[in-house]
This record gives sequence, C-alpha cells and structure tokens, in this order.
Amino acid sequence: MSSALTDLFPYPIVQAPMAGGVSVPQLAAAVCEAGGLGFLAAGYKTADGMYEEIKQLRSLTGRPFGVNLFMPQPEYADPAAVDVYAHQLAGEATWYEAELGDPESGRDDGYETKLAVLRDNPVPVVSFHFGAPSREVVDALHRVGTFVLVTATTPDEARAVERAGADAVIAQGVEAGGHQGTHRDVPETDGSGIGLLSLVAQIREAVNIPIVAAGGIMRGGQIAAVLAAGASAAQLGTAFLATPESGANALHKQALTNPLFVRTELTRAFSGRPARGLVNRFLREHGPYAPAAYPEIHHLTAPLRKAAAKAGDAQGMALWAGQGHRMARELPAGQLVEVLAGELAAARTALSGGGVR
Repeated sequence: MSSALTDLFPYPIVQAPMAGGVSVPQLAAAVCEAGGLGFLAAGYKTADGMYEEIKQLRSLTGRPFGVNLFMPQPEYADPAAVDVYAHQLAGEATWYEAELGDPESGRDDGYETKLAVLRDNPVPVVSFHFGAPSREVVDALHRVGTFVLVTATTPDEARAVERAGADAVIAQGVEAGGHQGTHRDVPETDGSGIGLLSLVAQIREAVNIPIVAAGGIMRGGQIAAVLAAGASAAQLGTAFLATPESGANALHKQALTNPLFVRTELTRAFSGRPARGLVNRFLREHGPYAPAAYPEIHHLTAPLRKAAAKAGDAQGMALWAGQGHRMARELPAGQLVEVLAGELAAARTALSGGGVR
C-alpha cells in the first residue's frame, strides 16, 4: 500500500464499516485512537445523519478515519416476486404486530447528496460497497485529499476498481459477515464466492493497486496470513461487533458466541441481496424463497427486524456475522486493536524464526 495511505494508521488493522447502527462514532474513535483505521457506515443514513456522525467522530479523535458509501442499485427487481414475498411475510407481520415496509422507499441511499457533503467536508478515506464509482467521482475525491477504497469479490471486479482510479481494493472473501459487495447481483452465482486467501492471491496477480483483505478475520495470526498472501492491511467487522463501543443490539452481540447459533449462511431473506448471517428461524423459513430484489426486500423487512429486536427475539433479527463469529472477544475496541497487533507481531516473529518445528 502506498506509504501515504499506510501512514494514516500505524497498525494494518481496519475496522469494517457495518451499516445499521453498528459502526458508531464511539467505535471508530476507539479504533483510531488505538492505531487502527476506524470507519463510519453511511449506508441507510441520510446525508445529514452522516454529516452529524462525522462531526461527532471528529470531536472524539483527531486521527484519520473513513466513511463508507453504498453504490446506487440498478432497477432489475421483479415487482411480482416482491409482492409474492410480501404475502409470504404476512404471518411475520401479524406475529410481531408490525406493518411491512414500503419496498419502493428509495434506491440510491442518498448517494449524490452524500458525495456532495464529502466533497465539501473532506474526510481522510472514503470506501464504496456494491460497485465501483465512476472515475469522475474518484477524481473529485482525490482533488480534496481523500483516499478511495472499493470492495471487490472477484479479480474482474478488482480490475474495475483499478480502472476507476481507486487507491486500494478491499478484497472481500466469501467468509465475510454482512452483505457481499458484489458489483452486480447475479442470482446464478449465489454460493460461488471465493475464499479470502485465494481471492487475495488472485487479485494480487490481477491488479497493481494495494489490497485490504476482508472476510472472517478474528486473530492477529490471520492478519499475518493475509499480509503474507499479498495484502497490505486487514479489515475486520465481526471482531469489532462484540465490543462495548459497537452499536449492535445486545442480542446480536450475545448471539455471536451463543451455542444456539452454530453456523452462518449467505441469505437474501432480510434484504434481497446475499449477506452472511447467523442461521436463525427467519433465515431458515424465508431464505429459500427471498427474491433478488435489493433494496426492495430490505425496506420490506425493516419494520419486522425492528419489531423483533424490540420484542427481544433474536430469531427474527438479521444477525450479520462472519464465519469466525465464535472467536469473538468482548474486549474494548482499543484493547482489541492492541491485542490483534500483539498477535500479529508474534506471528511475524514466528515466521521470521523459521516457523513451527
């Protein structure tokens, strides 16, 4: 990674931007203060809401941080399929005494307005999910001194990121919790994601820009592994979800290590786009029938998820988590960064000493 970018954070540790209220300013600030790169998630927020969180974060730390944006989605959902799924969810609405949301509540997540805010009030780093921004957008952010990162899940997507002029690509393996950042949502490719180490190696040979590795990373030894594979830094989400600074619901945090939730699965049940979460009742019952319709299904199920959380029912919540969720540690975020850095240093020392005998 270019020294200009790595100089922003002493440790090669990036806190993943987790939308939905998880990546709050307190979490990002704690990570930044400890030597990592903290991120705010602008997804599902208004531009004003994003700006207020940026101001709050700046009051908590003077260190560099990032903001993540969702790319606008093309209109390819089948309205009839959305209607069928809404009918299937009628029982959930009755159970939770909630109305289904309006699937036509908006497609672009306030993208242009958020970009305008970030051009007028520059932040050190901006990342993009669900596609690559245009070269014009990247150039505009560069002009105000912002580094640009973009998620990719395949070598071809990484090439598109490089063509857009981004400073680095976030290689997201299939192990990652939450939404897969695929540039196009193609149902035919469901379940064909690439594991992180293989993806990093393939992207390393496909592009000449630095790589940030993301997906299932929970320990410093894993960070050492992705760095050895060709990455310049590692991005961790689920590892930070369990910290006290995280804005995740307490039920979500507890579920990470609860023996009741034994595995994760990629599902469209909650949002209409593939996302990895803990397997619960809602995912089992509705996942097989959810159509490829994002953000329509996200809007449709939002009141159900909120009602389930209010009722204290983890079986109806979207419990996003990566494959390493059982390794979650309930440490303060700053302490977690320090522990990870220590584990990374130990792993590097072991490797330089000839490895395990």
